[in-house]
Amino acid sequence: MPNPLITAAQLSQALSEQTPPVILDLRWSLTPPGGVRNGPSGRDAYLHGHIPGAVFLDLDADLCGPPGPGGRHPLPDPARLQEVLRQAGVGASSRVVCYDAGDMMSASRAWWTLLWVGLEDVVVLDGGMAAWLAADLPLTTAVPEPVPGDLTVRPGAVPVLDAAQAARTAAEGVLIDVRAAERFLGETEPIDPVAGHIPGAINVPDAPNLAEGGGFRTPDELRARYLPVGAEDDQAVGVYCGSGITATHTALAMAAAGLRVPAVYIGSWSNWIADPHRPVATRE
Repeated sequence: MPNPLITAAQLSQALSEQTPPVILDLRWSLTPPGGVRNGPSGRDAYLHGHIPGAVFLDLDADLCGPPGPGGRHPLPDPARLQEVLRQAGVGASSRVVCYDAGDMMSASRAWWTLLWVGLEDVVVLDGGMAAWLAADLPLTTAVPEPVPGDLTVRPGAVPVLDAAQAARTAAEGVLIDVRAAERFLGETEPIDPVAGHIPGAINVPDAPNLAEGGGFRTPDELRARYLPVGAEDDQAVGVYCGSGITATHTALAMAAAGLRVPAVYIGSWSNWIADPHRPVATRE
């Protein structure tokens, strides 16, 4: 896979091209079940100032299905997603740049979702808005009115795991739980009602993938995290998290390292525990 990341300088240059990319602002903050957002709304931040030409999409409303037994951030309805992306100006041959505030969590879910529906030229702004501002690049409050695109959504272009497939991957291949170690071990669970992990999964927390100054670590550093657990061996590799957001962040990190994109268990832990008959492990 080509490099899925773009720098702020590269995006600035792309904006001056005859056919600039479609830019999606995905700034977002988590709303725990029954709780409140852990930050201001992404739309408010967008209206306050965004990268020129960017169209705002709401991760929860536009790119995910409603929460339920399928998980807190299940796959969206394809017909609804197609309409959302067309209205944002995404066409069948579009180049799309996704960005968020800087941690690249929501941008990575958008990146993965666009790959899932068949788009091939999708990248994420490395470091997000924070990197754009650090480069002293301009913002605007003008809301664009893009020409509707002609994208036809064709789900399934990248592999997705359901609960049974995740269990099989843990038993026969490599299933990576990307949450913090204390959540994996069942010592604490700040969001979901049950703590622990899928039996047979291994824990490679996602947080160390980010460099101290922002953006992802180097490809060599990222490969050093995933090659020892068999990410490039001739076996199935899957990733999961709490609700299918951080797992796509790990998938993006692995792609940025030049590794194959793993299968994502989009329902993740929030879907796994929806069935009380599924086993839960709380030790390594």
